[in-house]
Amino acid sequence: MPLPAFSNSVCVYCGSRPGLRPAYEVAARETGEMLARRGWRLVYGAGDVGLMGAVARAAQGMGGSSFGVIPRHLVDAEVGKTDLDTYVVTETMHERKKVMFMNAEAIVMLPGGAGSLDEFFEVLTWRQLGLHGKPILLLDIEGYWQPLRQLLNHVIDEGFADESLKAFIQYVPSVKGLERALEVALPG
Repeated sequence: MPLPAFSNSVCVYCGSRPGLRPAYEVAARETGEMLARRGWRLVYGAGDVGLMGAVARAAQGMGGSSFGVIPRHLVDAEVGKTDLDTYVVTETMHERKKVMFMNAEAIVMLPGGAGSLDEFFEVLTWRQLGLHGKPILLLDIEGYWQPLRQLLNHVIDEGFADESLKAFIQYVPSVKGLERALEVALPG
C-alpha cells in the first residue's frame, strides 16, 4: 500500500546518542515509522547517530519524507545524513534551530541531552511569549521527562512563570499516545 504524500511536518528533537535504555531507541524507531505511515514529514537535526539516526532511518525505511538540518561544524560529528529528501547545511546552531522550527507544524521531543533541552526551551519560550501556537509534545518513555516536569513545576511554584506554562507542553508516555496527540494537534 503506498504511503500518503506528506500533509504536515513534525520537528523531532532527540539525542545524538542512543542513551542507556533500549526503550529509547525503540521509541525513536517507532516514531519514525509512525510519522511515515501517517504521511507526516520528519524534520530533524540531520544526524545519522544516536536517536536522531534511528528515527530517520526508520522513517526512510517506511518510505517517509525527511527534512534534515545540520550546522557545518557538526557534519562529521553527527555523521550528516545526506540521503534525506531535503538536506540543509547551515552556518550556525541558531540557523539550524530556526530552519527546523519554521518547517514544521508540531514539535516532538524524544529523550536527549543538552542540545535537545536547548531546542525545547527555545520553542517553549517562544510559545510563552506568543510567538507561535505550535504544539509541543514530549515523548516521556519510561518517565524520562518527569524530572523536567518537576523542574518546570518548581519554576512556576517559585513565581518565575505563570501556571499557563503547563498548558504549552503535553507529555505522552508512548508512541501510540504521541500519534493520537498529533492527530488532534496537527491542522488538516
